[in-house]
Amino acid sequence: MTKLSVNINKVALIRNARGGNLPDLVQVAMDCEEFGGQGITVHPRPDERHIRYADIPQLKTVVKTEFNIEGNPTPDFIRLVLENKPHQVTLVPDAPGVLTSDQGWDTIGQASFLKKVIAEFKSAGIRVSIFVDAEEKFVEGAKNVGADRIEFYTGHYAHQFYKNKEEAVESHHRCAILANEIGLGINAGHDLNLDNLRFYKENVPGLLEVSIGHALICDALYYGLNNTIQMYLRQLS
Repeated sequence: MTKLSVNINKVALIRNARGGNLPDLVQVAMDCEEFGGQGITVHPRPDERHIRYADIPQLKTVVKTEFNIEGNPTPDFIRLVLENKPHQVTLVPDAPGVLTSDQGWDTIGQASFLKKVIAEFKSAGIRVSIFVDAEEKFVEGAKNVGADRIEFYTGHYAHQFYKNKEEAVESHHRCAILANEIGLGINAGHDLNLDNLRFYKENVPGLLEVSIGHALICDALYYGLNNTIQMYLRQLS
Protein backbone atom coordinates (compact mmCIF):
# COMPACT_ATOMS: atom_id res chain seq x y z
CA MET A 1 0.00 0.00 0.00
CA THR A 2 1.18 3.51 -0.81
CA LYS A 3 1.65 5.50 2.38
CA LEU A 4 -0.02 8.85 3.01
CA SER A 5 2.18 11.53 4.57
CA VAL A 6 0.16 14.56 5.65
CA ASN A 7 1.82 17.90 4.98
CA ILE A 8 0.81 20.26 7.80
CA ASN A 9 2.25 23.50 6.38
CA LYS A 10 -1.20 25.02 5.87
CA VAL A 11 -2.10 24.33 9.50
CA ALA A 12 0.95 26.35 10.54
CA LEU A 13 -0.03 29.11 8.10
CA ILE A 14 -3.41 29.49 9.81
CA ARG A 15 -1.74 29.52 13.24
CA ASN A 16 0.74 32.18 12.20
CA ALA A 17 -2.02 34.45 10.90
CA ARG A 18 -3.05 35.31 14.47
CA GLY A 19 0.27 34.96 16.25
CA GLY A 20 -0.91 32.49 18.88
CA ASN A 21 -1.02 28.70 19.02
CA LEU A 22 -4.39 28.02 17.48
CA PRO A 23 -4.57 25.59 15.81
CA ASP A 24 -1.98 23.71 17.83
CA LEU A 25 0.41 22.32 15.22
CA VAL A 26 1.80 19.58 17.45
CA GLN A 27 -1.68 18.38 18.41
CA VAL A 28 -2.76 18.35 14.76
CA ALA A 29 0.27 16.24 13.86
CA MET A 30 -0.62 13.72 16.57
CA ASP A 31 -4.26 13.74 15.47
CA CYS A 32 -3.31 13.10 11.84
CA GLU A 33 -1.44 9.98 12.96
CA GLU A 34 -4.31 8.94 15.22
CA PHE A 35 -6.71 9.31 12.28
CA GLY A 36 -4.60 7.01 10.10
CA GLY A 37 -1.95 9.23 8.51
CA GLN A 38 1.23 7.21 7.96
CA GLY A 39 3.63 10.13 8.07
CA ILE A 40 3.95 13.84 8.76
CA THR A 41 5.63 16.18 6.26
CA VAL A 42 6.79 19.74 6.90
CA HIS A 43 8.49 22.18 4.57
CA PRO A 44 10.13 25.03 6.49
CA ARG A 45 11.08 28.00 4.31
CA PRO A 46 13.55 30.78 5.09
CA ASP A 47 10.78 33.34 5.78
CA GLU A 48 9.03 30.87 8.15
CA ARG A 49 5.65 31.92 6.76
CA HIS A 50 4.17 28.60 7.85
CA ILE A 51 6.41 25.98 9.48
CA ARG A 52 8.92 27.63 11.80
CA TYR A 53 12.31 26.19 12.53
CA ALA A 54 11.31 26.11 16.20
CA ASP A 55 8.44 23.74 15.31
CA ILE A 56 10.78 20.99 14.18
CA PRO A 57 12.17 19.81 17.56
CA GLN A 58 8.64 19.74 19.01
CA LEU A 59 7.31 17.68 16.13
CA LYS A 60 10.30 15.36 16.27
CA THR A 61 9.36 14.38 19.83
CA VAL A 62 5.75 13.46 19.00
CA VAL A 63 5.69 12.00 15.46
CA LYS A 64 5.54 8.22 15.79
CA THR A 65 5.08 7.20 12.16
CA GLU A 66 7.46 8.83 9.66
CA PHE A 67 8.79 12.36 9.93
CA ASN A 68 9.71 13.93 6.58
CA ILE A 69 11.34 17.36 6.35
CA GLU A 70 11.32 18.99 2.91
CA GLY A 71 13.29 21.99 1.79
CA ASN A 72 16.07 23.66 -0.10
CA PRO A 73 19.39 22.47 1.39
CA THR A 74 20.73 25.84 2.49
CA PRO A 75 23.25 25.80 5.36
CA ASP A 76 20.49 26.61 7.87
CA PHE A 77 18.26 23.86 6.52
CA ILE A 78 21.05 21.30 6.56
CA ARG A 79 21.86 22.20 10.16
CA LEU A 80 18.18 21.92 11.15
CA VAL A 81 17.83 18.47 9.61
CA LEU A 82 21.05 17.11 11.08
CA GLU A 83 20.12 18.37 14.54
CA ASN A 84 16.69 16.71 14.44
CA LYS A 85 17.33 13.63 12.29
CA PRO A 86 13.96 12.89 10.68
CA HIS A 87 13.30 9.53 9.07
CA GLN A 88 13.49 11.20 5.65
CA VAL A 89 14.70 14.47 4.17
CA THR A 90 13.31 15.56 0.82
CA LEU A 91 15.48 18.02 -1.07
CA VAL A 92 13.56 20.62 -3.07
CA PRO A 93 15.16 23.32 -5.27
CA ASP A 94 13.01 26.20 -4.03
CA ALA A 95 14.12 29.74 -4.74
CA PRO A 96 13.94 31.91 -1.57
CA GLY A 97 10.75 33.77 -2.48
CA VAL A 98 8.89 31.03 -4.35
CA LEU A 99 5.20 30.65 -3.45
CA THR A 100 5.25 26.87 -3.73
CA SER A 101 7.51 24.17 -5.17
CA ASP A 102 7.15 24.15 -8.94
CA GLN A 103 10.03 22.14 -10.41
CA GLY A 104 12.46 19.34 -9.70
CA TRP A 105 16.24 19.24 -9.53
CA ASP A 106 18.55 19.26 -12.49
CA THR A 107 20.29 16.16 -11.17
CA ILE A 108 22.89 16.37 -13.94
CA GLY A 109 23.86 20.03 -13.84
CA GLN A 110 23.78 20.12 -10.03
CA ALA A 111 25.25 16.67 -9.50
CA SER A 112 28.33 17.80 -7.60
CA PHE A 113 26.32 19.82 -5.08
CA LEU A 114 23.70 17.10 -4.62
CA LYS A 115 26.29 14.36 -4.08
CA LYS A 116 27.90 16.32 -1.26
CA VAL A 117 24.63 17.16 0.49
CA ILE A 118 23.15 13.69 0.10
CA ALA A 119 26.29 12.04 1.46
CA GLU A 120 26.14 14.28 4.52
CA PHE A 121 22.56 13.32 5.30
CA LYS A 122 23.08 9.63 4.61
CA SER A 123 26.12 9.54 6.89
CA ALA A 124 23.77 10.71 9.65
CA GLY A 125 21.40 7.80 8.94
CA ILE A 126 18.72 9.87 7.22
CA ARG A 127 16.97 8.54 4.12
CA VAL A 128 17.25 11.04 1.26
CA SER A 129 14.62 11.73 -1.38
CA ILE A 130 15.03 14.38 -4.05
CA PHE A 131 12.32 16.25 -5.94
CA VAL A 132 12.46 15.56 -9.69
CA ASP A 133 10.40 16.10 -12.81
CA ALA A 134 9.31 12.94 -14.58
CA GLU A 135 12.16 12.78 -17.09
CA GLU A 136 14.41 9.75 -17.46
CA LYS A 137 17.64 11.76 -17.41
CA PHE A 138 16.78 13.28 -14.04
CA VAL A 139 15.77 9.90 -12.60
CA GLU A 140 19.08 8.41 -13.69
CA GLY A 141 20.84 11.46 -12.33
CA ALA A 142 19.18 10.97 -8.95
CA LYS A 143 20.58 7.46 -8.78
CA ASN A 144 24.04 8.70 -9.73
CA VAL A 145 24.13 11.32 -6.96
CA GLY A 146 23.24 8.74 -4.30
CA ALA A 147 19.58 9.43 -3.54
CA ASP A 148 17.57 6.68 -1.87
CA ARG A 149 14.30 7.86 -3.38
CA ILE A 150 12.88 10.36 -5.81
CA GLU A 151 9.75 12.41 -5.30
CA PHE A 152 7.98 13.04 -8.58
CA TYR A 153 6.72 16.60 -8.94
CA THR A 154 3.07 16.03 -9.83
CA GLY A 155 1.98 19.61 -10.50
CA HIS A 156 2.01 19.19 -14.28
CA TYR A 157 0.15 15.88 -13.95
CA ALA A 158 -2.56 17.50 -11.83
CA HIS A 159 -2.98 20.43 -14.21
CA GLN A 160 -3.33 18.16 -17.25
CA PHE A 161 -5.45 15.50 -15.53
CA TYR A 162 -8.86 16.87 -16.52
CA LYS A 163 -7.83 17.33 -20.16
CA ASN A 164 -6.22 13.95 -20.78
CA LYS A 165 -5.37 11.86 -17.75
CA GLU A 166 -3.67 9.10 -19.73
CA GLU A 167 -1.33 11.57 -21.36
CA ALA A 168 -0.78 13.37 -18.07
CA VAL A 169 0.47 10.26 -16.28
CA GLU A 170 2.42 8.70 -19.14
CA SER A 171 5.86 10.14 -18.31
CA HIS A 172 5.41 9.27 -14.63
CA HIS A 173 4.54 5.69 -15.52
CA ARG A 174 7.56 5.41 -17.80
CA CYS A 175 9.96 6.98 -15.29
CA ALA A 176 8.59 4.84 -12.45
CA ILE A 177 9.49 1.71 -14.37
CA LEU A 178 13.01 3.06 -14.80
CA ALA A 179 13.27 3.97 -11.10
CA ASN A 180 12.21 0.47 -10.12
CA GLU A 181 14.79 -1.04 -12.45
CA ILE A 182 17.68 0.98 -11.03
CA GLY A 183 16.70 0.63 -7.38
CA LEU A 184 15.21 4.02 -6.52
CA GLY A 185 12.21 4.28 -4.22
CA ILE A 186 9.35 6.44 -5.50
CA ASN A 187 7.45 9.18 -3.68
CA ALA A 188 5.19 11.81 -5.23
CA GLY A 189 3.64 15.10 -4.34
CA HIS A 190 2.14 18.43 -5.37
CA ASP A 191 -1.51 19.13 -6.23
CA LEU A 192 -2.57 15.54 -5.69
CA ASN A 193 -6.19 15.42 -4.54
CA LEU A 194 -9.26 13.23 -4.21
CA ASP A 195 -9.97 13.48 -7.96
CA ASN A 196 -6.56 12.53 -9.36
CA LEU A 197 -4.90 10.46 -6.64
CA ARG A 198 -6.33 6.99 -7.35
CA PHE A 199 -5.54 7.16 -11.07
CA TYR A 200 -2.00 8.27 -10.31
CA LYS A 201 -1.44 5.48 -7.82
CA GLU A 202 -2.81 2.87 -10.21
CA ASN A 203 -0.51 4.00 -13.03
CA VAL A 204 2.77 4.61 -11.19
CA PRO A 205 4.21 1.19 -10.30
CA GLY A 206 6.11 0.98 -7.04
CA LEU A 207 4.73 4.21 -5.57
CA LEU A 208 5.77 4.10 -1.92
CA GLU A 209 4.52 7.39 -0.52
CA VAL A 210 2.55 10.51 -1.37
CA SER A 211 2.84 13.79 0.50
CA ILE A 212 -0.39 15.82 0.44
CA GLY A 213 -1.13 19.05 2.25
CA HIS A 214 -3.00 21.86 0.52
CA ALA A 215 -5.83 19.81 -0.98
CA LEU A 216 -6.20 17.63 2.12
CA ILE A 217 -6.49 20.61 4.47
CA CYS A 218 -8.97 22.30 2.11
CA ASP A 219 -11.08 19.13 2.04
CA ALA A 220 -10.93 18.95 5.84
CA LEU A 221 -12.79 22.27 6.04
CA TYR A 222 -15.81 20.48 4.57
CA TYR A 223 -15.41 16.87 5.67
CA GLY A 224 -13.44 17.12 8.91
CA LEU A 225 -9.82 16.05 9.35
CA ASN A 226 -10.49 12.49 10.48
CA ASN A 227 -12.93 11.75 7.67
CA THR A 228 -10.74 13.45 5.07
CA ILE A 229 -7.70 11.34 5.95
CA GLN A 230 -9.86 8.22 5.62
CA MET A 231 -11.05 9.42 2.20
CA TYR A 232 -7.46 9.84 1.00
CA LEU A 233 -6.44 6.47 2.39
CA ARG A 234 -9.27 4.83 0.48
CA GLN A 235 -7.94 6.34 -2.75
CA LEU A 236 -4.62 4.64 -2.03
CA SER A 237 -5.95 1.27 -0.95
